[in-house]
Amino acid sequence: MNQIPAQQSGDSTRGFVFALMAYIFWGFLPFYMKAVAHVSPLEVIAHRVIWSVPIAAAVLIILGRTAEIRKALTTPRMLAMASLTAALITLNWGVYIWAIGTGRALDAALGYFINPLFSIFLGAVLLKEKLSRVQICAIALSASAVGLLTWHAGSLPWVSVALTVSWGFYAFFRKTLPIGPTQGFLLEVLLLTPPALAFIVYLMSTGQAHFMAGTPTDTWLLIASGVVTATPLILYGNGAKLLKLSTIGIMQYIAPSIIFIIAIFVFKEPFDTVRLIAFIMIWSALVIYTVPGLIRSRRSK
Repeated sequence: MNQIPAQQSGDSTRGFVFALMAYIFWGFLPFYMKAVAHVSPLEVIAHRVIWSVPIAAAVLIILGRTAEIRKALTTPRMLAMASLTAALITLNWGVYIWAIGTGRALDAALGYFINPLFSIFLGAVLLKEKLSRVQICAIALSASAVGLLTWHAGSLPWVSVALTVSWGFYAFFRKTLPIGPTQGFLLEVLLLTPPALAFIVYLMSTGQAHFMAGTPTDTWLLIASGVVTATPLILYGNGAKLLKLSTIGIMQYIAPSIIFIIAIFVFKEPFDTVRLIAFIMIWSALVIYTVPGLIRSRRSK
């Protein structure tokens, strides 16, 4: 998932449709991840990188927006920052793919529900942004939910925490790249392409690859990883520019809500009382965090 702030004072219907399509796409992504669950997460990541490059490049070529990429590839500081964000998104992808494949979609949903509150926490710690009492209350309630799950399971819900932390830092550092969303995504996958290619060649040479070696279905599923990865990111990047921050703030809960429903009713993952209480605490924290912003937005109108 990608969350790049909108630069828009009002909402556009086209922007809303783009963003909605992206979030629905992300929400149903677990079905694809289940289909490739027998493939190692690293192989899936490598193919997500390789097959995303032509899609993102084609979009930029069609739109005539390749100048930023050429400039970025010759700017050391931008390459360094893009390398960091590329590493963070790779970690996020790896944990997410592993989680869905091993029956932990609920943990993934929890991680993405917590993410907005973690981003506020990062802003306070790293940017010294002042937190309101409402925000402090929401963060404390979210942290208490994680504490409850830790106490109940006897260990930290590391999947949720890893997804939250990796995506939170990715979004934080991604904002420092003075480049458009699609251009930034293409830059990241271009930087990841050499190691991805090397890993695929290694797998094929050692007989461990599923691509062109397993079933035809495996090959097509791995090729489709580019569409699965690039399409929602491009849709979101273009939609976010046409929406208000408050609108994006509400819409970002669509994907984890869909994942939550799929995990319980389709994947039949266990959902005991303690997990229910923890999710209620998270949802309450999100309401506490979101409602004041909506009230301010309506008053400003």
